[in-house]
Order: sequence, then structure tokens, then C-alpha cells
Amino acid sequence: MTTHPLSADSFLRALRAEGVQVTEHSGWSTHNRNHIGAWGPVNGVMLHHTAGTDSVDFCRTGYPELPGPLCVGVISKDGRVHLVGYGRTNHAGRGSQAAYDAVVAESAQPARPGPDAVDGNVHFYGFEIENRGDGRDPYPAAQLDAAERVSAAICRAHGWHGGSVIGHKEWTRRKDDPSFSMPAMRDRVTARLGARPGPAPQPTPQPSYEPFPGAGFFAPGRRSPLVTALGRRLVAEGCGRYAQGPGPVWTGADQESYAAWQRKLGYRGGDADGIPGRASWDRLHVPHT
Repeated sequence: MTTHPLSADSFLRALRAEGVQVTEHSGWSTHNRNHIGAWGPVNGVMLHHTAGTDSVDFCRTGYPELPGPLCVGVISKDGRVHLVGYGRTNHAGRGSQAAYDAVVAESAQPARPGPDAVDGNVHFYGFEIENRGDGRDPYPAAQLDAAERVSAAICRAHGWHGGSVIGHKEWTRRKDDPSFSMPAMRDRVTARLGARPGPAPQPTPQPSYEPFPGAGFFAPGRRSPLVTALGRRLVAEGCGRYAQGPGPVWTGADQESYAAWQRKLGYRGGDADGIPGRASWDRLHVPHT
């Protein structure tokens, strides 16, 4: 059983040997927070959910109060693992000494985490799983399979068992992610470690949607087939506010309709101004025109 972090190359080989579908993002293998402090000894794998959309870029860059990377990899809905960093990442924060001791001993997690005492960024490989975490957003089978394979790959490389996999919600009382059963995931990892690594099922092809064109696209008088496609989706979602149309020119009726979509998603005030943003656009699923 080893606690020295795997080299980036060894880590990547371990994932591929386990059948993980990997996308390498530019500079991932040297993008880390190691200048803040040590990474290691490593003792386990920590799983999270993202609680939002646009997850890969966000987890790579973070935000001013919490710079990226926010994990080693992001597991998308199609079961692909996007590598965005490697080393110490800002994913865990401080957590329970009792939870840490259970991971080291590969024993059952306490029923409730203790007070925050240990810096988990030092000791865990962190993975974000793309999911809103609201109990309604599903985890496709390919995505759970990828979480299982990623966890097993790292455990296999270190000589660990399923007890070395922990959820963020088991680490600290401040968090509730991931929104699936961690004992069930550990059982899956344990079962996989009892067999030889094998190829993953091919990711299910996802529908192809128009990428977000940027808020500046939606200027008064803008003419584009994309505006018509957007309007039709708004009507389909029950948010159309058109006296006639929709048509190819961006008008006040389009903006009013999009504001209704934003309110349907829970946005309020200035966040429901009718100008598309990336997160609300991605959830509307505008087809290619």
C-alpha cells in the first residue's frame, strides 16, 4: 500500500487500464496548487457533485476566492473524465479527523463527520461529478460507471481497497455531496477491484445542441436562424411571449420570453433580464440550426 502520489503519467496509465474514457485538457498534468503546500501523503479518493453546469471550465479556473483547479477531473454525464489538474487541488477543504482515520484504516465511515480538523486537499484525489445535486438531476449509468472506474483505478494503483473512497458529505458537515449513496459506490469499487480491469462501455451519443454564442450576440435587431430556433424552444418550454412568431430577428418579445425561461429556472431580479447567459442557455438545449 503506497501513499506517495502517483506521477501524472502513472495516473493516466492507471485510468486507461481501468477502461476510463479520458479527455486531457491543456496543461492538466502541471496545473495544481502545490505552491500553497504539500500534496501527500495521499490516502484516498474523494467524490463530489458540481451542483451546477459549465463544470469543466469552472473546475479548471475556479473563482477569485477559491482558485482552480477545483479537482483533478470532472466526470461528465456521458461517462467521460475530463482531466483539468493534477496535484493539490481546492476540492476538499478541512474535514473530520475521524473520517480521515477511517479512510486510512479502510474501515466504515462514522455516522456523522466530526469537527473540521484535517486539510483534505493534502490527502485526497478529488473528482467532481457533473450533477445539480437537487435530487431530480439523474446520474446516467455511464457516469456512475466512470466514477466507479476512476476510484478503482487509483485504489488498484496504490494497493488500496474500497474503504479508501469517501464522499465530501462524509468528510465535513458543511457539505451534502455527492447526492448518491457512498456505501453503494464503495461496494461497486470493491467488486471491481476483485476482477481484472476491462474496457468501459462506449459513451452514449449525446444530442448535439448549439453552443452558447455569447451574451453580445443578442443585440436588438440581430437577424439569425438561431434566434428562430431559440424562440421555438422557448415556446416548447411554455415560456413563449409572442403575439406572432417567433422569427429570425431578436426583438423585445424574444427577450421577454427568455426572461420567462430564466424565471422558470429560478432566476430572479437582474438575473432574469431576458439576455441569455451560458448556464441558462445550456439547459434550454437549442438544436443546431
